[in-house]
Amino acid sequence: MTKIERKAIIGHKVRRFRQNKGISQTDMAAMIDISPSYLNLIEHNQRPVTVSFLFSLGQAFDIDLKEFAEDDDARSVVELGEVFADPLFEEEAVGNTEIQELVACSPKAAQSVVKLYHLYRQLWETAQHQAYASGLRENAISPDRHASSVDQVRDFVEQRSNHFETLETISESLWADGTLKQGEVYRGLSVHLKEELAVQTKIMPVSVLGDVLRQYDHHRKRILLSEVNLPEDRAFQIAVQYSLLMHGSTLDNIVDEADLSSNEACDLLRYVLANYLAGALMMPYEQFFLAAQELRYDIVLLRRRFGASFEQVCHRLTSMQRSGMRGVSFFFLRVDNAGNVSKRLSGGGFQFARFGGTCPRWMVHDAFSTPGEILSQTIRMPDNATFFTISRTVKPGGTSTTNQVPWYAVAVGCDIRDAKELVYSDGLDFTNPDNQTPTGLNCQLCDRFECVRRAYPPINRPPVIEENVRRAVTFTYLR
Repeated sequence: MTKIERKAIIGHKVRRFRQNKGISQTDMAAMIDISPSYLNLIEHNQRPVTVSFLFSLGQAFDIDLKEFAEDDDARSVVELGEVFADPLFEEEAVGNTEIQELVACSPKAAQSVVKLYHLYRQLWETAQHQAYASGLRENAISPDRHASSVDQVRDFVEQRSNHFETLETISESLWADGTLKQGEVYRGLSVHLKEELAVQTKIMPVSVLGDVLRQYDHHRKRILLSEVNLPEDRAFQIAVQYSLLMHGSTLDNIVDEADLSSNEACDLLRYVLANYLAGALMMPYEQFFLAAQELRYDIVLLRRRFGASFEQVCHRLTSMQRSGMRGVSFFFLRVDNAGNVSKRLSGGGFQFARFGGTCPRWMVHDAFSTPGEILSQTIRMPDNATFFTISRTVKPGGTSTTNQVPWYAVAVGCDIRDAKELVYSDGLDFTNPDNQTPTGLNCQLCDRFECVRRAYPPINRPPVIEENVRRAVTFTYLR
């Protein structure tokens, strides 16, 4: 699918917008000064949605043009691609063109198919878990019992564009009344908790807390923080506990809105929201937004200005989605050196595969060979969607000096159109196709047959075994 074809899908979004408004094609065409026949062509993707058309639409209706111009259908196309890549549909062989047509013409039906498939996956995983627990391990795949809860929380956060205005308002009010000041977040929250709840904060030796970084002693009303926490992690940990103690009811209200299916998922979302508020307390929205614009998203300078870690800043960048004050739309990923994904947030049009890992060609996996160095890369997906990314290793905050300390690599990225806003793109010819790394969602969903880093053959494409031929690529297939 070419870039032009991806853009044309927005035509169906125009049609749905018009129908939701209850306006005829003739009336809308008159309002934006085009012919009804031309509008009909746009709505059926026979003409591209141009900048001038969007400008006229924005003048006629109160809409956010940037948000409207984003291709919401891209996510559904990716999700349906994963659904129909399942061996369950091997005989049907639903192609990408059919998937695009389904999403464009019947978006609600497409989402219903995705929801039905997710239910099937949950039931299948439950059956696998039962078989595994019963000792029938040869018939089962060891399941991740948290997968369904994690997916529910990730879906809800993604639906909200990783932005929770209610939590942002709480943070900004504390900065506005002087409770919090630049470089004094830890002290400010400690004093506030003592004054409001009579909760004391105490730094404890690692010999006492062991591997515990933060613990709330409910009976003595004390927050115990390990001495191994770095200053930025100390501020973050007390901010998390502050969020839980002072604003638990607000967190609960958002959790209720999510309408999740299990207590486990609700507890996980509540903790995720407390972490979100902690990040907002350390990096208040407007101040952080203006600094990011001024410093051109220089993460190193942002972390120094706000007393935060590299990972905390990267995570915060993904939440800059306030109406009227939107920053570059970033996606975020954190992996370990085995490629296991522990955090991911979609954004900027980039979609992660729900099942499985990430593409081995992505430089985030190479960051472990150059610890502490920021690596930039332009990646191009099979549909020619192109993104600019930066990656770097990080060490989890508050870890001891033992040999068991884990390292992670984090990556943030944005649509190639926004790359010029980042200081990391200076001097790079990132628009040149020769400088763009062909990538995919993951090996099982990628048809780049020539890839020498492939770990698995594509689903529904059995490999051809050639006993007497050894090729550079790991798998060869019938095409």
